[in-house]
Amino acid sequence: MSTRQSRFEAACAPWGDAFAGPIVIGGNYQSVLSHGDTVYVSGQVPRVGTTVQVTGRVGAGTSLEQARTGARISVLRALALLRQELGSLDRIQQLLRVTVYVQCADDFTQHSEVADSASDLLVEVLGAAGRHTRTSVGVLQLPKNASVEIDLVAARG
Repeated sequence: MSTRQSRFEAACAPWGDAFAGPIVIGGNYQSVLSHGDTVYVSGQVPRVGTTVQVTGRVGAGTSLEQARTGARISVLRALALLRQELGSLDRIQQLLRVTVYVQCADDFTQHSEVADSASDLLVEVLGAAGRHTRTSVGVLQLPKNASVEIDLVAARG
C-alpha cells in the first residue's frame, strides 16, 4: 500500500537524497511559518542542493517542459519543508492554496500548464488532501534567475 511518504520519496528519487536534509534558505525570513492550524511555506525555486536546476525565461530559451520540471522540483522543496515542520506529510489535513510564478516571455500564455505540473504532483503525493485553489502568473524576473517559484498554504491536521 502506498503512503504519502512513499509517494513523496518516489517523486524525489530522480534527485537522490537532495530533499532528505535541511532545505537551505538565503535571507532573513522563515521558510515555513505556522499560525494556528495554518502553515505557510515561502516561495520555493527549483533548487537542488545549491543549484537552481531550471533558469531563464520560459518561452524564450526555456521550454514549457523544462518549466514543468522546475515546478515539480519547487513543490518537492515545499513538501520537504512541510514534512520538516509537521514531522510527517500525514499531518497535512488539506492543501489550501498554491501560487505559481513563471518568469516568462511577453507572449507566453501557458502559465496554467506550468502550474498543472505542480498541482498534479501535489495530488499524486497527498491524494485528495492535495487538491487546492491556485493562481498562476507570469512575471519579469525571479530570484536567482529561476524559471518558476511556488508558495503554498496548508491546513495542519
